[in-house]
Order: sequence, then C-alpha cells, then structure tokens
Amino acid sequence: MGFKSKYHIDVDFEVPKKLQWYYAPAFFGFWFVLYLALVNTQINSMPKALTKSDEVNNPYSFIAQRAEDTLIELTRLGPRVVGNEANEILTVEFLRNEVAKVEAEMLEKYEVEFDVQQASGAYIHWTMVNMYQGIQNVVVKLSEKNNTNENYLLINSHYDSVPGSPGAADDGSMVVTMLEVLRVIAKTDEPLDHPIVFLFNGAEENPLQASHAFITQHKWAKNCKALINLDSAGSGGREILFQSGPNHPWLMNYYRKVPHPFANTMGEELFQAGFIPSDTDFRIFRDYGGVPGLDMAYIFNGYVYHTKYDRVNVFPRSSFQHTGDNVLALAKALANAPELDDTAAHAEGHNIFYDFLGWFIIFYTETISIIVNVIVGVLALLAIGISVYFMSVRSGCSWKGILLRFGITIGIQLVSLMLAFGLAVLVAVFMDAVDRSMSWFSQIWTILGLYLFPIIFGMSILPALYLEKTKRDPLGLGFRIQLFMHAHCISLILIMMIMTGVGIRSAYLVMICVLFDILALIVNLVTKWHRKAYWFAIAVTVCQGLPFIYFTYLCTASLMTLMPMQGRSGSETNPDLIIAALMWLFSLMFAGFIVPLTMFFRKTRTIILCFLAGTILFIIISVTDAAFPYQDNKRAQRYSVIHAHRRLHNADGSIRTDESGMYIYPQDRRFSMAEGQLKAIGDVHQVSEFCDEEMFCGMPLYNHRWSKAREYSLWIPIKEQPEIPTVYPQLELDEITELDGNESQKRFNFSLTGPDHMTIFVNVKNDAKILDWSFNDTMLRENEEPPHFIYFSYGLDNSTLHFHIDVEKTTSSFDVPSLEIGIGGHWVNEDLNNMEQLNRYLEHFPSYTYIQGWVGTYESWYF
Repeated sequence: MGFKSKYHIDVDFEVPKKLQWYYAPAFFGFWFVLYLALVNTQINSMPKALTKSDEVNNPYSFIAQRAEDTLIELTRLGPRVVGNEANEILTVEFLRNEVAKVEAEMLEKYEVEFDVQQASGAYIHWTMVNMYQGIQNVVVKLSEKNNTNENYLLINSHYDSVPGSPGAADDGSMVVTMLEVLRVIAKTDEPLDHPIVFLFNGAEENPLQASHAFITQHKWAKNCKALINLDSAGSGGREILFQSGPNHPWLMNYYRKVPHPFANTMGEELFQAGFIPSDTDFRIFRDYGGVPGLDMAYIFNGYVYHTKYDRVNVFPRSSFQHTGDNVLALAKALANAPELDDTAAHAEGHNIFYDFLGWFIIFYTETISIIVNVIVGVLALLAIGISVYFMSVRSGCSWKGILLRFGITIGIQLVSLMLAFGLAVLVAVFMDAVDRSMSWFSQIWTILGLYLFPIIFGMSILPALYLEKTKRDPLGLGFRIQLFMHAHCISLILIMMIMTGVGIRSAYLVMICVLFDILALIVNLVTKWHRKAYWFAIAVTVCQGLPFIYFTYLCTASLMTLMPMQGRSGSETNPDLIIAALMWLFSLMFAGFIVPLTMFFRKTRTIILCFLAGTILFIIISVTDAAFPYQDNKRAQRYSVIHAHRRLHNADGSIRTDESGMYIYPQDRRFSMAEGQLKAIGDVHQVSEFCDEEMFCGMPLYNHRWSKAREYSLWIPIKEQPEIPTVYPQLELDEITELDGNESQKRFNFSLTGPDHMTIFVNVKNDAKILDWSFNDTMLRENEEPPHFIYFSYGLDNSTLHFHIDVEKTTSSFDVPSLEIGIGGHWVNEDLNNMEQLNRYLEHFPSYTYIQGWVGTYESWYF
C-alpha cells in the first residue's frame, strides 16, 4: 500500500499515539450526557399551565384549567359514538351551552352565529363507499359586527369518540381548546379582519363523515379559505404540526410566530406515505374543498388512544397550555392574514419545515431546498477534494496512492453501512421468529441494545479491522480516519441527491449532516488542524454537537410516536423491522461522523466487540419476562371482538350456514400470546379459511381496516347466539324493473333497516355486471372489480335506507342469481358492561389486553 512521492513529508504532520482504551467510556458518556441534558429534557418541556386565578394578570391568555374543567364535563357524557344519545343530543346541547357562555361575556364588537347541521351523503374512503345519513355538525361563526368579508378561517376538531372510549384526548381535548380560544378572542379588543368558523364535527371516527358533510354541503363551506385542523393520536405531550399546505408556504410564515413550535416535514411525508395508521379531517378539507391549512395532533402516549383509558386524568394540564397558546396565536394571525382574500395567488409549492428543540422553526420552499441540497453537496465534494489533496502533499504519498486508499475506504464504508442495516434486520427477524417482537413496546430502553448497538458494531468493525491491518501505512492514522469520514459524507451526498431527485423533501435531514461535516472540515483546513489528529477530532466533536442533538431529538420523537402505533398496526407485518430501519436511518445521521473517532482508542476491536456483546445481552433480556411488552391499564394489547351470528342463504332461499361465534381482529403482531386463552373459548379458525368460498369471507367486517386484515383475523364458533338488542337488519327486495324496456338490464330496488352502523357487501353472479347504483358511483366509474364494500351509519335520521342496483346480463337470464348481497349489523353503542354473555367470553383474554367489543350479525342472500 505504500507509494513514493516527489513531495517530502511535512515536519508539521503529527503522527499520534492512540489514546488509552479507558478513555472510551468517557467519550461515549459525553454523548449520552449531552442527550440526557438537552434532548431528553426539551422533548418533554412544557409551559406552565395557567389557572383561573392567573386570569387576573393574564386576561387575554389561554387558561388551561378552564379547558380542563370543560373537558371533565364533556367526558362525563360517556362515549360519544355516532347514533347514540351522548353524541347526537347531549354533546350538541353541551356545545350550545358553552357557546352561550361565550356570548354572555364577549365584547360588544363581536357577534356569534350558531348552527347545527344535519346531513347525508357518501364518498370513497380508501377501499369502501363511506355513506352517512343524518349525522351532525355544530358550527359557530365569530365575526365583527358589520364585517362584510366573505373569506373565513376554519378551525376544526371532532367531538365524537370510538366505541367504549371517553375520548378525552381524541378529540375532546381539542374541542375544549377551541372553546377556550373562542372565549379568549371574543373578549379581546383586537382586529378580526376575517370571520372564524369553529367546526365541532360529530362524525370523524366513522370515519371522516362529518367533515365531508360540512365541506360539501354547509352554507359557509365555500367561504372557508384556510384551515387549522386539530386532532389526536395520543394523549398529551406536545401537539405536532405534521401537515402544511399543500402548496401554500405562506402558512408557515404565521406558524413560525407560535410560542411553542413543534413541526416536521418528515412527519408529513411519513403520514402521507401511509406509515401512520390514522387519517384526519385535513385530507377531506383538502381533497373535497381545496382548503389549504395546518394539521396538528397529539402524538405522545398513543398507548391509550382509542381505548377506555383515554381519560382526563392521564391528560396533563400543561398540554392544554402548550396547544392553547399555539392555536390562539395562529387563530389571531390567520384571521388577520391578507392572504385569505386570495389564497390562490399564494400557492407556490411545498414547504420544508422543522423545529429545533421547540425553540424555533426553520422553513423554506421545496425549490429553495433543492438549490440548497445541490449547493451543499457540491461544496462538500469540493472540500473533500481539497482535503484529499492536502493529505497527499503532507503525507508524502502520491496522488494516485491517496485516491486508491480513498476508493478502498469508500468501499469499506458502504459495506459497513449495509452490514449495520443487515445486523439490525437480523435482530428484528430473530426476535419475530422466536415470538418476542415488540419487547420495546413498554420497555423503550431495550431499543438501545437491540438495534443501536448492532448498528454501531456494524458501522465500525470493518473500518477498525482495516485500520489495524494498515497501521504501518505511511498515511497517518488521523488522515486515514478522516478518509472514513469523507467516505461517509460521500455516502450521504449520494443518498441526499437520490432523495432530492425523487422529490422526497426529508432530504433536508441528510443535507444537515453533510453541512455540519463540511463545516468541521473547513475549520480544520483553515486552521490546519487536519494535520493534527486530536485537534481535528475536537473540531469534529464540536461541529457534530448540534446535529447530534437535533437527530437524537427527532429520533426520540419518532420512536415515541411510532412505538405505540405498532400496537394497532395489524398482525401481518413485523413491527421490529420498522424500528430497526428507523434506528439505522437516524444512526447514519447522529453517529456516522462520531463512530470513526473511536479508532483513536487502544483496543479498538475490544471496544467495538463490547457493542456486539451488549446486543447479545439485550436479546437474552428481551426474550425473558423482563421485557414483557404489555402493562395492565397502561400499555394494553388490543383486540376487537364481535360476538356475531352469521346466516348465509342459498339461491333457493335455504340456509347453508347458520352459526354463532367470536370474530376476533388482533391489532398487533403478538396475538399468539393469547393462543391458549382463545382455545379455551372454542376451536380457533383463521378467517382466511373462508375467504375463497364466501364474499368478504362471509364475516361481519366493520370497515376497510377490518377488510384489509381479514385474512389475519380469527373466527371461533360457539353455541350461544349473541344478545342482539333489537331486531336483525331487515333487507327487503321491493321490486325488480326493466331498464327502458331492455330485458337484459334490470333494476333491483331494496330497502334496509337496522342498527346505526351497518355494512353492505355487493357481489355479482353468473356473468352479471353492475351498470349503476344509488350509492356513490366512483367504484363503478373506475371499473373496480366486485365485491364492493359499503359502510353505512346514521345519526339522528334512522329512516329506512332505499337503494337500487342496475344489473346487465348478456350471457345468461335473470332466472339464475344475479346479485349477492351481504348485510352486517353492528351494535357498537351498547354498553359492554351490560352484556353478560359477551363478557363471559372476554374474561378468557389475558388481563393485559384491551377489548373493543360489541355484538353483531351477518346475513347474505342471492337475488
């Protein structure tokens, strides 16, 4: 590997001795303390919650205690599910009374208009027709008297909850935040150029029906020019801004003025790519109303989300203050924003936005991001080229020799990154293979050993072996370590350019890594510290401080968000793979330029092997009860269960299947843990056993998520029929008529009555084709293959649903069946505690589980 050069070896070049191995713990300890001191404290940093006694000195401030007291009153109404009294009557009356309190104390300059919308409609939600009847919205408009401006700001949250949940955080917390913001603005003597519409929507969990009803049918919908959407996928903590615009960067000019920023483009892209198993009303306002806006939600403590544990007592008062301060500032700013008068003129493309520890927000347009990424990449390559040139001059090695070494180093670095990824994936696959995935679900500390340790080992073992084999190389140790840093930088530049080229805005993350690396490199070149190993290492350490803080902050927030979500993401995928990939990506950014510095310590291989030993130790711990993933009442394992009766008819009206059973939808990977308890109920079948024979497996699927997961769900036949509170859904074929006298085309007219949540499955038989129907026709226009899924719910209006299906047959007559119709009935509004029969079966489930359960029916016919 040695090469002669015409250049002499510069006497200023310093050939260092390695540091003693016992300094290594202090080196790693420094970064760990930095994380604990700044990241761990700031990510949980919250403002002081104001109480009612503070109002005297803060008359125009958001009062967290008042919002909390209002939430207590709201949650006392019980679960607020579409169709039940709490949602359709009591909550509407509650909101009416709260708005009346605001009117009683507001300034004379303001006026409030109160409207209760009742609407029916339908649209496509993912893979199903989402149909609603008589659902409600409570709509409040605050404006200055005699204000003729017809461009409004819309602020939205939903007051309904999922079955069985008090819905304190999701989304009662945001409802009461809006009420308090309304109260404060109505008492503040400041300009309000544009009216504000406060939309309290009553059917978001169904899903997203009420927002669709508002934006497509309400009298004020066309006037709403910008949106603040408030939702929750957790309970407390800091609300994150995870969607902005789209194509309206001016909105971030106003968000940057909020007192507690917490926002990230990466969150927006993860959400829009489907990695987050949730959806918000923001999409409905965007897609059906073209309303740009800001989408904000709670994301921490997602363990209680959509469970009975979503109570006021687990929601911290300081979270009200954090969100209230931000929403109040945003509402005031956007309501006076001149852009609302012509939002189309300010549609300029996507944003890149991110906060730093909640201290400040950085944002710029996607176009600027592309320019910045290219400039930083080019500057980095130029700086690396200059550095490599000086290595040749100062070391006495030829230019060709340096390039050969650099090429080898780049190859080793790329292999090392792949090795790190492979080891993390290997751990994830192993943990799943021994049925110990999700050990981190309650014990976040296990991620450190399971995934960070093998990644660091993989990133460093090959460079360490190479440097040991080439320790007599005329190129000094400091220069060779710098080559590995340059190689990592080139790897990141390649990733950054690929991400930029395919339009991934989160490329800004990689740009930050490269930027701070070249800052350290420029400092070293200017000061000539690059010749002196320990001095160059100090410059690298100092310049890596900020990116280390930022990326570990972002990594922690991502883990706190995604870990609870894996408990409801379904059983079909290994969630450890997601955690492994996430840790690898962030490790490239916060550890990629730090790991090479370990090569300065003696016994480098031993130090690195300690990470491998730590991985093995953590694997051993994680397969024991010490890393049991669930905790009673805090971090429960989720199941949805229907005690169902299903009855399937033949073409001649006879019954081919008539049985009762437990339909079980496991929501996480580890459902096999309860295998013994489930077998105590009865003979456990995979629902996939029925899918080839029956339309939608012949099961009472509830919505599109259940449909997607049906092959991974379970069916346990039992003798006892469910205690159905009312009569079964009644489907009647009212009449069959020819279409325009054409014998090959007929209209089937049906009427349907039943509970407030039903599913309608439609399939064709014997070469029949659906020409049209009275449901939303998008599936037919787009030639979607049957069977089709229609989700139907109603609020106040429980009148009979009349629908028709137009069918054409060209190769067979209507003497044989043309249609198969299945009807699922779901009594989601019954109190589970009052259903003794169902509860007897649910008692078989382990104590650490949370069951969302109800009774239901499924019946199908041929026509």
